[in-house]
Amino acid sequence: MAQWRGFSLIELLIVVAIIGILAAIGYPAYQDQVRKSRRADAQGSLTGLATAMERWFTERNTYTGAAAGGNDTGAPAIYSAQSPTSGGTAAYNLTIQSANVTTYTLRATPVGPQVNDGYLELTSTGMRRWDKNNNGDTSDADEDTWGK
Repeated sequence: MAQWRGFSLIELLIVVAIIGILAAIGYPAYQDQVRKSRRADAQGSLTGLATAMERWFTERNTYTGAAAGGNDTGAPAIYSAQSPTSGGTAAYNLTIQSANVTTYTLRATPVGPQVNDGYLELTSTGMRRWDKNNNGDTSDADEDTWGK
């Protein structure tokens, strides 16, 4: 007599349940890592924009006029206006928040998939700020750094 081999419905349901549990745990962790990666890319973009601002200052002896249209604020004319700078879906918009003869403040504002991540700032003195709680300011505790 031939013997049937295969999986029972219960065994298949157990495997599907295990895969579902693993996916429920793994997907949020994956999303968190992608969010952190986009933020790190924006930090690198702000550093690149700061380098462009320093080149601008070396050539003109002022930080003014580096924004689009020769303005002191707005999207930069001397560097990419979004992060990632290589193109693709923008996760942050880069702007020159303020610029005068001796100082500047640069900002990466989250858009699209990063919209609730809080903005990043970098000043001419090297001060790094991150609005971690996304409340519109960086005066809260532990928001004076790009770290965790």
